[in-house]
Amino acid sequence: MLYYKFSDYLKQKYGEKVYKLPINIPAGCPNRDGTISRTGCIFCGEEGAGFECLPNSLSVSEQLSRNAGYISKNYKSGKFIAYFQNYSNTYLPLESFKKYIVEACADNVAAIYISTRPDCINDKYLDFLSHVQFSRGVDIVIELGLQTVNYHTLKRLNRGHLLAEFIDAVLRIHGKGLGSCAHYIVDLPMDSMEDVAEGARILSALGVKQVKCHSLYILKGTVLEEMYTRHEISPVTMEEYMERIVTFLEYLAPDIVIQRLIGRAPRERSLFCNWNTSWWKIRDKVEEKMEREGRYQGKRFNYLNGEACLGQFCI
Repeated sequence: MLYYKFSDYLKQKYGEKVYKLPINIPAGCPNRDGTISRTGCIFCGEEGAGFECLPNSLSVSEQLSRNAGYISKNYKSGKFIAYFQNYSNTYLPLESFKKYIVEACADNVAAIYISTRPDCINDKYLDFLSHVQFSRGVDIVIELGLQTVNYHTLKRLNRGHLLAEFIDAVLRIHGKGLGSCAHYIVDLPMDSMEDVAEGARILSALGVKQVKCHSLYILKGTVLEEMYTRHEISPVTMEEYMERIVTFLEYLAPDIVIQRLIGRAPRERSLFCNWNTSWWKIRDKVEEKMEREGRYQGKRFNYLNGEACLGQFCI
């Protein structure tokens, strides 16, 4: 197995194909409303990550119904993941958050995935989610935007949080019996290959359950666009991206699920995205590279539990 694919994990866990249904609710972001800053992360566009979402004026039930109808018409599926995708979905009043989550607990929903920032969750929200998971029999996974473990890069990205908040969030999530997923950009030009490997090590040491890998894209109207046009930043080559993602996988624990190897962006608003190549072609190239070079997820996973001294002084 080259890497632990999300599709394989879902098939093993639920016994059939399971599809994510994006849900868009009127959640905000403290990095945009002035709580932390008003400019947001330098790579984030006005629509956040939800460029393929239905409008948040629709109820959760209506969004689930419409998206499930589209999937069922094109694919055979009986189970779905309700994915609260856009912006920081725990950055709204607790009672409002509860209402949206409960509405997502439909009969055909096997799991709820919630995308948010590491500094936008706390025990009150997690206690509620833990209760929902237990009482409703629906799996809950919190997807946390991290992007890098290099604190200099986090500051340059204007993330508004550092590594400590991510570590705290993961430990609290796991303490409540919930699943975790980290979003990671492996080809940040400010990061080195050592940063990429260290990111995999830290995620593995924390026991993060899933990882969603992204490539860096440049959207119009962002701070990153300004940096790009001033030649302050240049995307890495596709070959460099492929080497980084394979190295990342090699250092990652083999039981961590890989939701995806590369992301997408709205083409009409992108100055740069995936080297003008379809995401699935790059995925195939990565897999071909791993096959050809004999590389796989976990190949260099030999650094936890005192691995350095095993066989030397430890008994």
